[in-house]
Amino acid sequence: MYNQARPGQYGGGFIELLMTGRDPGQPLRQVRQPPQPSAPANAAYRYVDPFDEPQVEREPERRRMAALPAAPHEAVPLREPSPEYQRQIVSFDGPEAPGTIVIDTPSRFLYLVQPGGQAIRYGIGVGRPGFTWAGVKTITAKREWPGWTPPPQMLKRRPDLPRHMEGGPDNPLGARALYLGSSLYRIHGTNEPHTIGQNVSSGCIRMMNEDVMDLYERVRVGTRVKVI
Repeated sequence: MYNQARPGQYGGGFIELLMTGRDPGQPLRQVRQPPQPSAPANAAYRYVDPFDEPQVEREPERRRMAALPAAPHEAVPLREPSPEYQRQIVSFDGPEAPGTIVIDTPSRFLYLVQPGGQAIRYGIGVGRPGFTWAGVKTITAKREWPGWTPPPQMLKRRPDLPRHMEGGPDNPLGARALYLGSSLYRIHGTNEPHTIGQNVSSGCIRMMNEDVMDLYERVRVGTRVKVI
């Protein structure tokens, strides 16, 4: 229904076709650089992303593995997302108005509806079996390089997780986060781009950092988000 590709690859960058009317031929504005990551430290509890447990490495295990001799047959590079999950312009014949975000969970695509029967399509990572959901939300907050504080229920499962991690390139929430309604779900970046196109999260919608940064510039608080 939503994913018939049109010829050509979408170019990327912070192009504000819909929300701001910016000419895509104009130079892009300077992107604020991420903060430098800091060592995890205890912090007061607050909900950031309890439904999307990241793959934070266990320090003792890391040290143990570093001491082992290299095994060539185990040195397998992480899979890159397939070309279909790259950002691109596609035709769109759904009933949603321009400016709406449509998340097609089974196909693992996010669409930002554009005028003229088109949409910008992004590849995403979605909830693993038993953790998918559907409904209509609105974006209630936007954060650049968000910090991450695991909630108590996650720490109970993973006591090795840091109590707080400042925003930065190594943060599991990635470069941007869009908060959905009053729920604990959000659309956010990732430090694991190889998971895009997979059922991997606990309910949040993962995007490649460059894609979530692009989407962040195109939408505003109050944007309607339909998850199917």
